[in-house]
Amino acid sequence: MPTTLDLAPLRAAIRDVPDFPKPGILFKDITPILADGALFKLSIDAFVESARPLGIEKVVGIDARGFLFGAAVAYELGVGFVPVRKKGKLPFTCQSAAYTLEYGEAVVEMHIDALRPGERVVLIDDLLATGGTAAAAVKLIGKMGAELVLAQFLIELEFLDGRKNLPGTAIKAFLTF
Repeated sequence: MPTTLDLAPLRAAIRDVPDFPKPGILFKDITPILADGALFKLSIDAFVESARPLGIEKVVGIDARGFLFGAAVAYELGVGFVPVRKKGKLPFTCQSAAYTLEYGEAVVEMHIDALRPGERVVLIDDLLATGGTAAAAVKLIGKMGAELVLAQFLIELEFLDGRKNLPGTAIKAFLTF
């Protein structure tokens, strides 16, 4: 579903930072959006507009910038927020899922009581790059028996083809580069 909102101001606010976090990377810096109330509201409105008609019962956000958008979206929808964090960062018993990095493996976790079977969920993060972390979060949602209705990203780096790691997942990216 296309957005009815003009997202050009969001695109214009994203700052390119060359060679961060390492040489050869062109980092898409969203902090100017976060620092501007009108732009932050516009970004949240975009997430909410596409999620509201789907009967969402929980918002799942990926550590760390997915928390910024996800918690605000959950508030606007009047539903709960569930954090997906790096291993060892949550205090209660967790379900975990591993994903592959360039040089090894990483693990993300979610509390075992965070989602109920059949619960309708939207997954939110700031960026879809290779799709590894998002795929692990999708796996966690599936292990919990919840229904992933939509994965939303503020930005998608299309050249990294992250969608290939999310087969069968409905994806909405608001800005593509």
